Amino acid sequence: MKIRPLSIGEAWEVTPQQHSDPRGLFMECYRVDRLAAALGHPLRFAQGNLSVSARGVVRGIHFADVPPGQAKYVTCVRGAVIDMIVDIRVGSPTFGQWEAIRLDDVDRRAVYLGEGLGHGFCALTDDATLSYLCSTTYNPAAEHAVHPLDRELAIEWPTETPLLSDRDAAAPSLAQARESRLLPEYHACRSFTASLG
Repeated sequence: MKIRPLSIGEAWEVTPQQHSDPRGLFMECYRVDRLAAALGHPLRFAQGNLSVSARGVVRGIHFADVPPGQAKYVTCVRGAVIDMIVDIRVGSPTFGQWEAIRLDDVDRRAVYLGEGLGHGFCALTDDATLSYLCSTTYNPAAEHAVHPLDRELAIEWPTETPLLSDRDAAAPSLAQARESRLLPEYHACRSFTASLG
């Protein structure tokens, strides 16, 4: 298993070592000890989610209030997606930047997103199935979104006709979310992460 930091702090890519033979395939898709060593703190999951999306569906950009935030460990168990990690932490040196990672059922990579980061994805195949392990349970009062087609973010989604939920289509722009004080503060996120060690 290879774990490498992404260009946005508190985001990591995890590439498993796959062992295959005529019977099939085996791999470790998650190791608490190795991920904790990379992150500098233990990781506890409180909820697991599965989403299935048609080709061209765009979900996100979603995030939660910090504290406690919601760290995520995301992998694609069927099909393929472009996963987007978006830095929406006010005061971060990479605020407003995003990084795209292809997740699919071939390389079987995963991404880890720390508390305070925005997350979204675009399905590249029909029935693209994502598994999310989350550090906290769903709390609708603390969950927010930024419009995935926001011009300021200028995310390069790999579809000409993105299919959005009503919630995502009505989400505020990054600037509007910042003006409304919805976005997490970088230093608060860093302090919370440090407290986990």
